[in-house]
Amino acid sequence: MLLELKKVFLNEGEEIALSYEMDLSDEDFYGVKPFVSPIGVKVSAKNRAGAVRLQAEVTFDFCHPCDRCAEVFTKRYEFSFEHLLVQTLNDGSSEDYVLVENDRLDLDELLRTDILLELPGKYLCKPDCKGICPQCGVNRNQDTCSCVAHPIDPRLEVLKELIH
Repeated sequence: MLLELKKVFLNEGEEIALSYEMDLSDEDFYGVKPFVSPIGVKVSAKNRAGAVRLQAEVTFDFCHPCDRCAEVFTKRYEFSFEHLLVQTLNDGSSEDYVLVENDRLDLDELLRTDILLELPGKYLCKPDCKGICPQCGVNRNQDTCSCVAHPIDPRLEVLKELIH
């Protein structure tokens, strides 16, 4: 969605607010398309002293395999983002501001980047996920197995006889 900001930049105190749905269902994320529902977006932009403060809230369902047990699960995320929008930068570039050229901002691209950066690095179906057994492959959240927890390296098996 292109956000027209000319009126907001020209008038101090001017504000616009909108809500819409953004589609990221085609977004490939580590070989998975995890965005299973449209992303609900609420945005407001307000001019304060020549800079426009953009505040955004996003909510969405994210479906991804667990990094420990490989079971697919869905989690609801809610994130808030804030940016300062300016028409020109005096020092050439700055990470503190978003440069808006021609009074138009590609809101979808900005929020897409924010969402992808905010997502966790590890996806767990639950905080205490037990994962899968490295020997037999059983999901330890659903079953127990009789595998030895710490198998002895066969090269070191002879050292066990020194203890006896």
